Amino acid sequence: MKFLLKLLTWWNGPTIGTELFTWRFGKRVGEDAAGNVYYQNADGSRRWVIFKGEPEASEISAEWHGWLHFTWQQPPTEAPLPRQAWEKPHRPNMTGTALAYRPPGSLLAPAGGPRVHADYDAWTPQ
Repeated sequence: MKFLLKLLTWWNGPTIGTELFTWRFGKRVGEDAAGNVYYQNADGSRRWVIFKGEPEASEISAEWHGWLHFTWQQPPTEAPLPRQAWEKPHRPNMTGTALAYRPPGSLLAPAGGPRVHADYDAWTPQ
């Protein structure tokens, strides 16, 4: 069953084709804090990531995202980006989870939905 999942699906980890391609042509470049492993081919014209666990693109930090998309040539393992004191650590997209951002006035915010003011009259059809 596991072989069939690896053969036909990409959301359960790398497919057989990706694993074979990585084994044959991939040069390991580095690993991020989440455990994702980054590769490139011999001439550096192709770059890819093998996710640890479920593939979620928002888990890739800005440093590695820039390298994957050829924004800069050196990977963060060789030339780390300068960090500012005010920068927060990278977090993946939390939409759909209990940790999602809910602004004031949102129906899902802990304080409840927007309050109705006394000068408001609800519209009713005639």
